[in-house]
Amino acid sequence: MTMGDEELYASMALPGVVLPILEELQRRDPEAIRSIKAAFIKAEAQHPGFTYDLVTGILQKAEIENSVDMSECMLRLAGTNTCTDLQILSNEEVLKLLNDRSINLKKILSRIPDEIFDRKRFLDTIKDTASAIRLLLDSVNSIFHLIEGSYKQNLEMRKKEFVRYSRNFSNTLKEFFRDGEKQNVFLSANHLVNQTNLLMKTVKDALN
Repeated sequence: MTMGDEELYASMALPGVVLPILEELQRRDPEAIRSIKAAFIKAEAQHPGFTYDLVTGILQKAEIENSVDMSECMLRLAGTNTCTDLQILSNEEVLKLLNDRSINLKKILSRIPDEIFDRKRFLDTIKDTASAIRLLLDSVNSIFHLIEGSYKQNLEMRKKEFVRYSRNFSNTLKEFFRDGEKQNVFLSANHLVNQTNLLMKTVKDALN
């Protein structure tokens, strides 16, 4: 695993692993879970990568870190993540659609580990991914009128990054059909999941 890979997983660990679990537990003791969530968010802000270090520390303690494919695990988890921290809670139809489309893209990408060596299913997933990317970008473009000031520039920059990683994903797929290297596809798909999360966070910050 390269340093770049670790930086990606460090960015994904809190929103992709810990926050969804805490959200599921919240009904047991809402006040306690809110405090735990706030502590994780604060720790991650002050020490980026804290959550990832915790997750990998647990795997090392259990002596299973070498048997866990972090890239595949992160990608599979992305499809089950409907955490409200990554959504904009609003009655605006355009924002509801943005939520739905961001979740849908991640669900489609999460299918890749099960379908990558089934050519027909994988080609269908690639088509679905391309369509989901276009729809998500359409939704982003449709909400610019709701964004004010410097936040609009931030969102434009974030959208450009999302487009760049979408193109990288497309190029990685072309390479896969030449060399059959699945890990590069998993990694590129995770980058796209992460960019989707960052895009949603940028919109959410702009509207708060």
